[in-house]
Amino acid sequence: MPGDASGNGVFEKISTSSREGRKSLSNSARYLESGIDLEKPDVIPRVIGDNDDGGSLFRFELISELESAHSSFHKNNNCLYCRGRIIIMSNTETTQGNPAVAGLAGFALTTMLLQVHNIGLCDIGPIVALGFVFGGLVQMVAGFQEFKCGNNFGYSAFVSYGAFWIALGMIFILNHFNIYHSSTTDVGWFLVVWTAYTFIMWIPAMKIHGAMAVTFTLLLIGFILLDLAHFGFPEFTKIAGYELMLCAASAWYMMAHHIYAQVFGRNILPLGKPWIT
Repeated sequence: MPGDASGNGVFEKISTSSREGRKSLSNSARYLESGIDLEKPDVIPRVIGDNDDGGSLFRFELISELESAHSSFHKNNNCLYCRGRIIIMSNTETTQGNPAVAGLAGFALTTMLLQVHNIGLCDIGPIVALGFVFGGLVQMVAGFQEFKCGNNFGYSAFVSYGAFWIALGMIFILNHFNIYHSSTTDVGWFLVVWTAYTFIMWIPAMKIHGAMAVTFTLLLIGFILLDLAHFGFPEFTKIAGYELMLCAASAWYMMAHHIYAQVFGRNILPLGKPWIT
């Protein structure tokens, strides 16, 4: 372990992003051992070198306390730390998955199954179950993860459409048990407000990339067709079913793009250029 002639207590920190610009020592720090308050004024941080993965090695010298500078190190969870009173903090950035792959899967699969129902091939039961779990819960979880990533578009889309599936499932259940019946027109107005929301999201979708633009264009058209079907034109239900199957396939395509790109290390399924600049 790098030592200091002063003999002061030593505390180490690894930061993998330091060569691009050293971050705040308190930012994303993870304390592997506790017992010393690093907020105290008698704790002095000092950069003492670089570690072998390109990060910076920090020493925290505790003026008021003397500790051994020769405790044995071992490595765990990509963090170096040692025994005794010495504290190791890690600012190592861990690789996280893309929440969109789960959100897009939930959106696409549930949308596809609903259209199988709309064209008359299955009953409503599987859609209700899948709508609550995959279309609803999974999309909302993905949306809140997008929030952590700072992606307002993904945050709004996944949380909102996740709520759509939960609300739609509740409408089906309430109708089935005749607790609070929603007429065809009632559901139509429910769909109209979602059409308006989809239109709002369609505009920035065209700015992202071609695949997103295609998905939201098909979704917007599908909602309009379902609106018509619920306001006196039931023949549009099947048309909407086939059209929204294409929307689900487009969402699956985006999901596959993200997964394949990571697994194969190259862009196998291109997303296309944005429609607007």
